[in-house]
Amino acid sequence: MNKFFKTFSIKLIGLYINLLSYIFPEQATKLAYKFFSEPRDGRLKPESIPEILKQAEIETVSLENYNFPIYKWKGNETKILLVHGWESNASRWEPMFPYLQKSGATILAIDGPAHGLSSGVECNVPQYADFINTVFQKYEPQILIGHSLGGLTCLYFQHQFKAASLQKMVLLGAPSDLEVIIQNYANLLQLNKKVIQLMHTYFLNRFKINPVEFTGTNLASSLSVLGILSHDADDEAVHFGESKKIASGWKNATFIETKGLGHSMHDKALYQQIEKFLFSS
Repeated sequence: MNKFFKTFSIKLIGLYINLLSYIFPEQATKLAYKFFSEPRDGRLKPESIPEILKQAEIETVSLENYNFPIYKWKGNETKILLVHGWESNASRWEPMFPYLQKSGATILAIDGPAHGLSSGVECNVPQYADFINTVFQKYEPQILIGHSLGGLTCLYFQHQFKAASLQKMVLLGAPSDLEVIIQNYANLLQLNKKVIQLMHTYFLNRFKINPVEFTGTNLASSLSVLGILSHDADDEAVHFGESKKIASGWKNATFIETKGLGHSMHDKALYQQIEKFLFSS
């Protein structure tokens, strides 16, 4: 019954936005983007953060009108930055920690905009990439690991900022094409073509991004760093073929296909492969 009412509510929202697009297109655009960009999960309260995050030094950084935490687990001069995905937070990396900590590396992690302990109400790739860039300017990590939307943001970050310190990158279950993400969202709400076009115009005007051209293939084609791309064949959140698109443009990446892990991709064998890639000479 709850599932029925949830589905019904989503369709009602979509219908309202569709009708609004013909009368007040600007308001329809704002509402469509609001539901597209505002996460409904992944927030943390300072008084009840997961134990793994309590073990870190937490530095709060201000960037323009936003505040976000940098979690730091001190180690040696090798620094790893972890970037989580949609409706998640930095604690999602806990299962991977034992494989990263074996090397003695310093581990850094952040909460994305409107996630975890970060401020804001919306999350978008350019803003998230600015968070990553702030960490790189301060700590100069050599390794960057991203999951899901965080993986796409890592691609965009390196494409835009070309961090000199970055040597290796690992992307797990990452989407590729912004146009696919928008279309999936439109299908969920049953939005009409007019609303989709309004969203395209919004991205172009606000972010100077053409959704049709914003693809992992294009972003990856500018990368020179070594990498691992991994995606699960049973991923129901991000289609398996999305990482294949990224791989087609990233000449220095190794593709690892998994099965049965779903979107989270937490797996001992996979993490051992990543550990070997990152730390074996």
